[in-house]
Amino acid sequence: MAQDIALDQGWAPSTCTLPTTEQPLRAAEFDALFAEAVQTVLRPGRELLRLELVFSPEHAARAAELTARENGCCSFFTFTLTIADGRLTLEVAVPAVHAEVLDALQARATAATTA
Repeated sequence: MAQDIALDQGWAPSTCTLPTTEQPLRAAEFDALFAEAVQTVLRPGRELLRLELVFSPEHAARAAELTARENGCCSFFTFTLTIADGRLTLEVAVPAVHAEVLDALQARATAATTA
């Protein structure tokens, strides 16, 4: 099923086109971004995750580059990076069928920010 989550990655769906050998590296990149930049994890809806990031040009560039690459293999994600009023926010939206992937991504972000 499209919403199945690969157990070894925790959030990569079976529909992901990133080669299996590269998935742990991508997951590690997201974990590092979460640990270094995420201040707050919010879930305003079942299909929407909002991450408040530490405001800096470096974090903005890193989030933009990483999410652009992720969208190349998992095109169901919609990433919106907003820079306004001294705040940096990354919103991640998915169709309802992929809500479980967003659940797992939220869990990774929350774990990284509390570690």
